[in-house]
Amino acid sequence: MTTSKPRVLIEDWLPVEELGIESRRERGAASALPPLSFLHIWWARRPLVASAAVALAGVMPAWSEQLAAAFPNAEEVHTESAYRKWLLRLVGIWGDPVAGRRRIDAANAAGAKLKGNGYGYKQAFRNSIARNDIDLLHSVLRNTWGELPIIADPTAGGGSIPWAASRLGLPVVANDLNGVAASVLRAGVEIPAKRGLDLLPEIKKWGGILVKRVEKQLKTFFPLDAGESIIAYIWANAVPCPRTGRLVPLLTDKWLRKKPGKEAAVKLITSVEGVELQEPRFEVVLGRGVDKGDAALGTMSRGKAVSPYDSLVIDGDYIKEAAQTGKMTQILYAVAIRKPSGERTFRSPSDQDREALEAASRRFNEVKDGWFATGILPIEEFPDGNDLRPKYYGLDRWIDFYTPRQALVHGTFGEEFAKLIPEVRKELGSDADDVLFELALMQGKALNWNSRLSSWDVSRQKMRSVFDRHDFAFKWTFAEFEGAAALYSWCLDQLTDAYGGIARLLDETGAPELGDGEAGRLERQVTVLQGSAASIALPDGSVTHICMDPPYYDNVMYAELSDYFYVWEKRTLGRLIPDYFHDDLTDKDNEAVANPARFATMGKRKTQLADLDYEAKMTAIFAEAKRVLADGGVLSVMFTHKRAEAWDTLGMGLLQAGFTIETSWPVNTESEVSLHQANMNSAASTIMLVCRKRVARDDDHKVYLDDIEHDIRQAARDAVTRFQDDGIDGVDLLLSTYGPTLSVISQNWPVYSSTPDTDGRDRLLRPEEALTLAREEIVNLRRTRLIGKAAKIDTLTDFVLLAWDTFGAREFPFDTARLLALAVGGLDIDHLERAKVVSKGAGKVKLLTPKERLRRGNDSELPGVIPDAASFEYMIDAVDTALYIAEVDGQQAAKRFLDRHGYTSNAVFISALQGLVNAIPRTKVKGAWVVPEAGLIDTLCTLYFDDVTLPEATEMAASADPDQNTLFDVD
Repeated sequence: MTTSKPRVLIEDWLPVEELGIESRRERGAASALPPLSFLHIWWARRPLVASAAVALAGVMPAWSEQLAAAFPNAEEVHTESAYRKWLLRLVGIWGDPVAGRRRIDAANAAGAKLKGNGYGYKQAFRNSIARNDIDLLHSVLRNTWGELPIIADPTAGGGSIPWAASRLGLPVVANDLNGVAASVLRAGVEIPAKRGLDLLPEIKKWGGILVKRVEKQLKTFFPLDAGESIIAYIWANAVPCPRTGRLVPLLTDKWLRKKPGKEAAVKLITSVEGVELQEPRFEVVLGRGVDKGDAALGTMSRGKAVSPYDSLVIDGDYIKEAAQTGKMTQILYAVAIRKPSGERTFRSPSDQDREALEAASRRFNEVKDGWFATGILPIEEFPDGNDLRPKYYGLDRWIDFYTPRQALVHGTFGEEFAKLIPEVRKELGSDADDVLFELALMQGKALNWNSRLSSWDVSRQKMRSVFDRHDFAFKWTFAEFEGAAALYSWCLDQLTDAYGGIARLLDETGAPELGDGEAGRLERQVTVLQGSAASIALPDGSVTHICMDPPYYDNVMYAELSDYFYVWEKRTLGRLIPDYFHDDLTDKDNEAVANPARFATMGKRKTQLADLDYEAKMTAIFAEAKRVLADGGVLSVMFTHKRAEAWDTLGMGLLQAGFTIETSWPVNTESEVSLHQANMNSAASTIMLVCRKRVARDDDHKVYLDDIEHDIRQAARDAVTRFQDDGIDGVDLLLSTYGPTLSVISQNWPVYSSTPDTDGRDRLLRPEEALTLAREEIVNLRRTRLIGKAAKIDTLTDFVLLAWDTFGAREFPFDTARLLALAVGGLDIDHLERAKVVSKGAGKVKLLTPKERLRRGNDSELPGVIPDAASFEYMIDAVDTALYIAEVDGQQAAKRFLDRHGYTSNAVFISALQGLVNAIPRTKVKGAWVVPEAGLIDTLCTLYFDDVTLPEATEMAASADPDQNTLFDVD
């Protein structure tokens, strides 16, 4: 039982397929991301189009005849169909993305190239909404709520939700515990909403002054050959050889560029004219001079090195010990340059380069103590956490993440920024801090691209940032930006492009129509708060829609990662807003993530305690959301996670806090993928949970899981039927049932488990117990669809069928495989591995081919491929044995095997074949089957099984990228 009014649009409808396509369009090209993504890195931003749709649909009323009657002159609300089309227009979807996607898929399959982008309109976030649409929207919302509804995001992170809502002129409150995130919210949401493009000239003016001052201070430390510009300095870490004492550079290979005809590599030189060098030199070799064999041969592999002096192994523990005792150093081994002609190439380090490095090191030693004392450089140590690799390699303090010259560059910016503050304040008065705040973000960009953890990307011929992944992976080789003329000049360009793009999208949305000067710029109300989401500085019942994208369990340790920026930005941004940076490091104790490192002293219990801690914090956050939410308001929660434990803890938090889940929507927010499905499959959808405040039940009757099992199974069946028509498939179809399952539980809460606790007392149901029922129901439905009739073959065969059907790939995530195995028949991955159905690796599971399943000798009693077996317990073993024989000895030999066992007329064997035909991707590249089993089965069925229906195979264009993997954003 829930509160009744007003009913909102998202409770009835969300354009799932359209939002999925547009979300993937938005994330499809790194160079074409929304400008908010380029302002400052944040991890796991939601797509703007999905954020806008959920935020808006959570406050727009559901369509009704009364709504149409209230606005008789507005065609947008006359019918339900027109109303839904209006929502699409309001979020920037100005065409038919479903038809566009079909056109693109057809063109890709044919190897053709479409004119334009195939959709006929720009990405949704680029389309600015007209003022008349904004005015009508505001009128509809005031008619519904009495005033413009406030939208709050208590865990706002990178700011997608508040920015998308504020763009439409809705009052927004954005909060985050993390000072870095709160700064991003202020710089990317609040300041552009308040100042718009008017601030851009001042940012450019004062940014130019700051950049020139930094360049003047650093110019002598970055000499240039005549006319060249530096793309990157490329370095290798090095340790002394334990036997000779000579420096060993730690390179995994010597390549700089692999493009045919334009190859570039380095040659390692250990002696000159018979004189052995204590520190090796490098010579850049170009084009035909490159020895490809030598270029592919490094000195480093799997954490161990080989000394180039005696060709003996250097153990990984020795390398770590050398790093931890200060014996690891760095060697500059190549310089990527652009010639005056524009040609990009490489050269060897010169004596001038080495002299400049020595000068920079001397200068840093002169100033570092003063900078430590005056708060220019970070003094904090790298803390214990989940990723300790920096400490393994001697990076004990945050300043250790930089070479002396890199630290000199970042310190110079900090010093010059501090000097600039009073000048800007004197000239601009109350407007000064907005300009300074934006300028300070340049440092975050520079830190991410100029560190011992930034690197050179040989394949793309460009630098990689520190956080190209969500961790502190140590780099054996790294790349350095030219720090005088290039780095901060580029950071300023990035800042002005990002801020200008953000402000332009805001200013153009709701801009007055031509000749309608009285309307003026659309007013936007944005409030940014920094603090715990469990204690928000808002009055009771003051928020209409809490729309949030909470931390995803153990996916990203935001605080640990953002410490990298926090220790520097507290010395720049912290001069402007010290309250955001009041601690030495980010607040990890109050961060709502499942962080095992916080419980490291508890041994094996650390993961369990981290789960309980996450659940307690999410419950507190949801309880606070309930307090500030109006009685008729809505809570929308966006959640993406494959692990059942994450959904169990999130669901329990919502239930304990007093919410019901009214409905849920899976939106595919993953980037575009190749048609090839041989790579590891993972979840691509974000589940939008729509919640209301729960009203207590009127009766005291206890509800048990058995009482609602039918409803749970029915909800799962309905979800599968509904969402597979919207293009949701595979792992995401599993996830799509989680919301409806939680909804059934929440509508009947409290619900008790059918199994009592150890003392025989009733215990509250854990959501995972109900999610298991939902997964079982999906397994039954999907098996029936694959085979064409209700049937259960055997557990091993069912797992293979459902694995191909769910993942469409040979490799897939371990955790999801474990859940599927449990749902199929209580199996576990170890059992499947012993049966030679799968192999398991780090975080993944792989289905074995028939050849890989072959058993020999004493193993013949176990499941697997056994050509001489008298009988088979599992039908997948019989099928794979037939395929193995067909591949090795030919189809006639396979026919003799089938006849010997009577399989050509065996209904169960034929059912297994039909299921596999429908489950295994039937895709070809240049006529060759991507999954070989699909081809073997195709031939076998064509020859001997007329009753098996063979779907058409899909020919993938040769131009498609067969190695492209699924990818979700991370900014």
